[in-house]
Formats: sequence, structure tokens, C-alpha cells
Amino acid sequence: MKIRHHIYVAAIAAMLTTGAYAEDIILGVQGPYTGGSSSMGVSNRAGIHIAVNEINAAGGIIGKKIVLVERDDEAKNERGVQIAQEFVNNAKVVGVLGFVNTGVVLASSRFYQDAKIPVIGMPSGSVVTQQFPNAPENYIFRIAARDSLQAPMIAKEAVEKRGFKKVAILADSTNYGQLGREDMEKALKAYGVTPVAVEKFNIGDVDMTTQLLSAKSAGAEAILTYGIGPELAQIANGMAKLGWKKPMIGSWTLSMSSFIDTAGKNGDGAIMPQTFIQIGNTPKRKAFIDAYLKDYKPKNGLMPSAVSAAQGYDSVYILAAAIKQANSTDGPKVLAALQNLNEPVPGVITTYVKPYSATDHEAIEAKDIVMGVIENGRVQYLNAEDAKTKKM
Repeated sequence: MKIRHHIYVAAIAAMLTTGAYAEDIILGVQGPYTGGSSSMGVSNRAGIHIAVNEINAAGGIIGKKIVLVERDDEAKNERGVQIAQEFVNNAKVVGVLGFVNTGVVLASSRFYQDAKIPVIGMPSGSVVTQQFPNAPENYIFRIAARDSLQAPMIAKEAVEKRGFKKVAILADSTNYGQLGREDMEKALKAYGVTPVAVEKFNIGDVDMTTQLLSAKSAGAEAILTYGIGPELAQIANGMAKLGWKKPMIGSWTLSMSSFIDTAGKNGDGAIMPQTFIQIGNTPKRKAFIDAYLKDYKPKNGLMPSAVSAAQGYDSVYILAAAIKQANSTDGPKVLAALQNLNEPVPGVITTYVKPYSATDHEAIEAKDIVMGVIENGRVQYLNAEDAKTKKM
């Protein structure tokens, strides 16, 4: 993916030259820019860049420009910890954006919490914003559909709308997969459904035959998934090899290009919750999509992860609104503003009206989520009426 040269150079200079950019607002951006999660990371980073460029072109915030310091956490917990320590101790960031993977956040967010640096991330693990229940202040915020919202939507689609009573869950072995599996089992229980098979796989696995045969022998009518693109594609391809095609309904990651591209036609029909679909059905969404396509020229004109890009874009505007309201980059002051934003913040996912409070650090609610489906290699609205609904 293309990285805006002037932002990147400025970020390096800000780190290497003490005081040279004392008037800049330095934000840390970390995410997986290589590896299996990279379609999420690079899209999220691109959305952040687009928003920062717009804000800086309009004069910045409180008279200052935003400078980004970026690091690739490779979706590795230990790397996330190293970056957090660097951002806190050396880069002196005043806010952090771009967190993607649940495990990385759980491993490293305590450093930002202790340093009183606000974080707006996009991992969906339900516990992410609830890690510090006894702390007087919580600096971890989310701008994504948490799994405790996604899992009930998946269960509703499978059981209530499609009538499946025998479902199998296939989830990866990471914190993301296993926490999501727990949420899924809880959501199914509300319908009186117990999965006929619950199978685990590892990141990097390329053969899902064992897991799929277990689901098949148990009479599964549908496969419910919690994982990321590359391994999810192996599930779809594995079913095709077995000649056993069953519906795939899973978390939002079924929309990743690493699933769509690797699964090909085997991925068509997969269904998942989405907060953003690459369709310009409002002027703001169209402008955002046009900017992305112009700046990054993605393959086939499709964002690798449209959801991630939109969340990155909106997270910048929410944090910028808080800094403007606080008239400061001081952590506690920005925190107070985030928890009580006075003005609505127009985003591409929705318009955020007081998205956070002292007790609720979740910007996305059920009303902001639609169901998507893969059709001919791209994400579409599953329900036509959602495409007409103005979510902003």
C-alpha cells in the first residue's frame, strides 16, 4: 500500500529530532502491516492517512498539525508490547490509533493506560474496553463492532432467519478466535442451540479437513466462523474439496480481501456483520471511497478491508474532536472530552453523537451494523433496505 511520503518523513523526524516538531500533535499508529492480518492493518492505516491529510489541509487542530509515528506490530503480542513501550517512552505520543488484533491490545494496552494516553482501536474482542475495571480512569476506547454484538447477529441469521438447528463453530486458537467462540456459544444458547461441533485451528493452517469432517459427521447445516481471512479461505476451499458446501456465516473478517481472493468462487455466499461496505450511498462515503481509490489504487478497485479503512478514518476525527474540545493534548483532558463530546462528529460509518461516556467506551452499537454477503468477489449488502438506510 502507498504511504504518504510527507507524513512518514515527518513521523521519523519527530522521533529523531527532539523539539524540532514541538508544536506538532504526535499520534502513534500501530497495526499489522505484514502477515495474515495485513489487509486489515494497511486499510486501517490508509483511512487514518486520508483523515489526517484532510485535517492538516484545513489547518490542523488547535493550530497544530498532526504527525503520525507508525509501527508494524505484525499481529504479534510481544511486538505490540515493544511498540507500546517505544511510543510511551521515546516517541511521546499523545494518542494511539490503529490497534487491530485483540491479542495485541490485551498484551500491550496497559502501557498506554498507565501513561494516560488515549487509545482508539478496532479489535472486536468483547473484553478489550473492560480490562481495567478498578481503575479510576479508562483510556482504552473502541470504534468497532464488539463480538458481544456480532455473535448475536450471526446466531440470529443462522438460527432465526435461516432455520439452522445444527451448526458447527470453527474458530482460530488466538484470543480473538476463542473469545469470539465463547460469545458465539452464548448467543446460540439464547436460542436453545448447542453446536454439534466446535473445532479449533491455528494461524497458518492450510488444511481444514479434520475440522470439516468433524462438522460433517455431526450433521452440521452451517459453519459459523471466528478467524481471519487466510484461514477462513481454507475453510471455504476445504468444503469445496470435500464436495460438502454449507453456508458460512461468521464475524466481520469474512469481508477481508485475504478471504475473498484466496477463496475465490468458494467464498461467494459467505455472510458477516459489517459497519461499512464499499458502496458510496452517501456523499461522505463516496468522497472517502474516491479518496482511497485515488491515493492507494487497490487491486480491482477494492479496499483490502473496507471496514478497517472506515474505522481508521473515523477514529482520527473522533480523537481530533476531543483534542479540539479539550484545547489540549494532555491525556486526562482529552479523556474527559472523549467521554463527553459536545458536538456530533460526522464519520463514514455514522455520525457520532456522544459516542463515549465515562462508563461506555464503545462507539459502535447494534444500529450501526448491517449484514454483508460476498457476491462475485465483493461485499454487498445482504438486505437491500440497508443500502438505502442513511447511517450517518
